[in-house]
Amino acid sequence: MLFRSLCAALLMVAITTAYAAYPDRPMRLVVPFAPGGNIDITARTVAPGLTTELGQSVVVENRGGAGSRIGNEFVAKSAPDGYTMLLGSTGTMSINTVFVTKPTYDARRDFVPTSLVSITPMLLVTHPSLPVKTAQEFIALAKAKPGSILLASAGTGSNTHLTGELFQLITGVTLTHVPYKGAGPALVDLMGGQTQCFFDQVSTSVPLVTSGKLRAIAVATGKRSFLLRDVPTMAESGVRDFEASASAGIFLPSATPKDIVNRVYTALIKVLDQTATRDAFARLGAEVIKTTPAEVTRRLAADIAKWQKVQQRTGIRLD
Repeated sequence: MLFRSLCAALLMVAITTAYAAYPDRPMRLVVPFAPGGNIDITARTVAPGLTTELGQSVVVENRGGAGSRIGNEFVAKSAPDGYTMLLGSTGTMSINTVFVTKPTYDARRDFVPTSLVSITPMLLVTHPSLPVKTAQEFIALAKAKPGSILLASAGTGSNTHLTGELFQLITGVTLTHVPYKGAGPALVDLMGGQTQCFFDQVSTSVPLVTSGKLRAIAVATGKRSFLLRDVPTMAESGVRDFEASASAGIFLPSATPKDIVNRVYTALIKVLDQTATRDAFARLGAEVIKTTPAEVTRRLAADIAKWQKVQQRTGIRLD
């Protein structure tokens, strides 16, 4: 009995010492997408600040593929020691949890959140030839001619596609989905008039809206975008309970000790409070958002519930 007690005491001392020393070597911030996209840029925006606040290098590591599933699974199965973090899109985490038939991880079970980092509203844009200027006019036209309006997306199961499916579910309209291999080709055909509408991130569409190549109908978040202050929200346009955005946050494997999670969380909040960080995100068309871990958990649960309704309506699977 004495021997066991001594061993337990020594183990507690070792664990406490390890927590106190954290971090004592470089860390990696995994991006589950290829370099150059919004999530990658977000990671590279916060990594230098985290390096300063944590006192160790935070290296961005891209592990793209399978709609973020490869990188997400890698972090979920990594050692829960705080040295492998995920810059995860809450959208893709919830989408993969719902739409993949046999997911290899569960966003609620296998990750512990720190804070969200940024949020970018989704925006309904149309080709200027479509005779609508408001969400209600768009809905009326779609109901009058079911299936006649072509909805472009960045691919089946993408945030742009599923946002469109959610819109149809809430408003009762029927659009015809046209998937592309990425947002770039989708926007090219939309500008060319081959399709008529697209749910895009505000940051991507702003130059096309201001140049007159596309028309902004409504923003799909609770408040207007600072980039398009004259464009109303969906709620202001009479479309209730419809909200969609691209948001990102930092997650760790679920068994990571609370002390380490709190250490990363505290450092991240300090980085997000910096004017330089806010300015950098503003240039990307995104807004800094700070949340508690509990708030991230609630948002993720709400996202999963939202997408479950879409999955049940459409039967979409991403396998």
